[in-house]
Amino acid sequence: MPVSPHDLVVEAKSQIKEVTCEEAMSLLGKRVVLDVREYDEFSAGHLPGAINIPRGVLEFKIGMVPEAADRQSALLVYCRTSGRAALSVVQLQRLGYNDVISMSGGFEQWSSEQRPTEKPEPINFE
Repeated sequence: MPVSPHDLVVEAKSQIKEVTCEEAMSLLGKRVVLDVREYDEFSAGHLPGAINIPRGVLEFKIGMVPEAADRQSALLVYCRTSGRAALSVVQLQRLGYNDVISMSGGFEQWSSEQRPTEKPEPINFE
């Protein structure tokens, strides 16, 4: 019987550790913060200091990011609501990352709690 994307997320969440936005806030500066949303979502606003690697290329790009190339790195992963983050954490664990947690509620929850955000600097082509 086929499973739905929701089923995959529920299964992933049963295999990972999640923290609240409040707990995530206390981890800023102590973990590599990984935003797995698409770049347009990231550029509209993201957690302070976050690195953007979209979910679709995560397994291929994670080793190219110096802050996260070491599989002993402590990672905090988030997306818009937490589904992509949960799936990402499962894959990172399969790749050998052992200290990876997901932020429940995602960027939507973070924003609704009026927590600090950043936007990347626009690219100037002059």
